Amino acid sequence: MTLEIDAIAYRNRLRYLPPAHKLLFALVVLFIALFSHAPTQFLIILWMGIWTVGYAGIRCQVYLRLIALASLFLLMGLPALIVNIAPTTQIEFAQTDQWGGISVGSWYLYISRRGSQQAGVVVMRSLACVSCLFFILCTVPFIEIVQTMRRLNVPVILTDILLLMYRFVFILLKTAKELKLAQQARNGYRTWRLTMHSLGLLVGQLFLRTLQRYHQFSLGLAARGFTGEFPVGLLHHYRYSKRYAVEAVLGCGGLLGVELVSCHSSFVFRLMSYVLCCLLPVLGSFDSAEMYN
Repeated sequence: MTLEIDAIAYRNRLRYLPPAHKLLFALVVLFIALFSHAPTQFLIILWMGIWTVGYAGIRCQVYLRLIALASLFLLMGLPALIVNIAPTTQIEFAQTDQWGGISVGSWYLYISRRGSQQAGVVVMRSLACVSCLFFILCTVPFIEIVQTMRRLNVPVILTDILLLMYRFVFILLKTAKELKLAQQARNGYRTWRLTMHSLGLLVGQLFLRTLQRYHQFSLGLAARGFTGEFPVGLLHHYRYSKRYAVEAVLGCGGLLGVELVSCHSSFVFRLMSYVLCCLLPVLGSFDSAEMYN
């Protein structure tokens, strides 16, 4: 999946757009998702899906697999919010906040109403934010994210650490795949006991092999005259799209309007909306010829 996503980021239909525009758009929508309510967050999920699948041309199966993977991790944490435990001496208090429950010894296990509401809020907010991050993941190659960060004067040490982490993700996956293939060739996963033993060996060998690859990588850098900074050059010529910029501005304005009208947001959110509405027109003033040529 990681290699497939990396390839998708270079082949999507929004590849020609400046990465700064796509990053600004996704981060603004992410900011709205963090402070909005469920109706607006639901619209964000749908809208970012349209951008990712419809405009960027990402296959629907791939996008749904990404959402399903994120949802799996999200669902694993929901029982801690939904299921509550109380002593049987406090069962009257628990019954005022339950959908149902059972007694287990001296404890009462029940599904909380307030916890269910909190879980719903967490699910909607998480999916809305994840959809924004998946848009970045599927439309902006990692190297262009680093380019944009350096244009914003982010410290070089941070961007170099990000590049190294990104590189070693692929080294780790490749090493794990090779080790697992070797174990499968020797019937290392024939029984449950052998599977557990093989997984233990794989983790131990993976650590050693990764250290060896790191040493080889360091020697390669030294042999090429590494000076302490990874050069990141221009990889692509970008074209500014007025249509997408206008749609992004109008869409974000519409999301803010829905939030302000339907959910009666606080003064802080209204102030944030005003700031964002002033910020978004900057998209229209960017000249790709000046920024990237």
